[in-house]
Amino acid sequence: MKKTRIVALALASFAFAAHAEDLVRLGNLKFAHYGAVSYMKEVCPKYGIKLEERMFPKGPDIMPAIVAGEIDIGALASDGAISGRANGVPIYTVAGFAKGGARIVAGSDSGIRTLADLKGRKVGVTRGGAQELLLYAELEKAGLTWADKPGKDVQIVFLAFADLNQALAAKQIDAMCQSEPQSSQAINKKFGVEIVKPYDTPMGEPYRLLVMTEKLYNDKPDVALRTMKCFVDATAQFKKNMGLAEKYVREQMFKRQITPQDFRDALDNASYTYDVTPGHIDVTTAFMNKYGVGRMAKPPKAADWVKLDLLQKAKAELKVQ
Repeated sequence: MKKTRIVALALASFAFAAHAEDLVRLGNLKFAHYGAVSYMKEVCPKYGIKLEERMFPKGPDIMPAIVAGEIDIGALASDGAISGRANGVPIYTVAGFAKGGARIVAGSDSGIRTLADLKGRKVGVTRGGAQELLLYAELEKAGLTWADKPGKDVQIVFLAFADLNQALAAKQIDAMCQSEPQSSQAINKKFGVEIVKPYDTPMGEPYRLLVMTEKLYNDKPDVALRTMKCFVDATAQFKKNMGLAEKYVREQMFKRQITPQDFRDALDNASYTYDVTPGHIDVTTAFMNKYGVGRMAKPPKAADWVKLDLLQKAKAELKVQ
């Protein structure tokens, strides 16, 4: 009996060790509302997952890394994920991890106070991010035309997320559609003023998606489920304890480069979540197709690539609503 017990314990230890060695590689972005996904690194060991995080400049940059077999899950805006899927990247949407997180901000002394005031001005935005799609939807609603060359009502200036604030402060652009916490920083540092939170079009608030490779989802269902449990657990901790969220995002992600006020203002304009609906993804896909964002070879239907079963299982097992 004693020998049998020792063998059983040895087998259990071996199984745990095997789980502890399961490696999942995450592609992420450096924004306040991506914090819970980043926090998965701290939570995943208890689910037998070693999570390796790699930061990318913008969401679409994650797609080539997935194609190259370097990334297993990715956190990005819905338009980047939709574009990737449309162009053959083998991914599924498995959760929504954040919503909101964008503002249209003008230079504080630009005289711009409404969307109509953008006529004849230069507006900065990052190509391929949710902010590009939100900006176009708002410009159309305001009856304005746009192009990245002179000749339309608004001239679009494409810049990296990291360069938008500097360009606005230096008056190289008149306004920007920017993510969080950078848009809150611009306001708090007094070189920017909010024009609008761009959520009042049929697209609504943008969702950020957690995507998973078809290979991980199909070939390693146990690892995939444990990864989803880690995501749900990390997100639940952030939703319940905003002090933890602030400390982690400010100290670990941004190395104290943002203030407590920047973080709180950013999260007043964004929220951590678990869910997304296929309907929202189809609406976003339709807007992308309309505005030519993402250069989609064939716009995908959400029903073909949105797989929320692992999320529902993880939430049920962890008793999370």
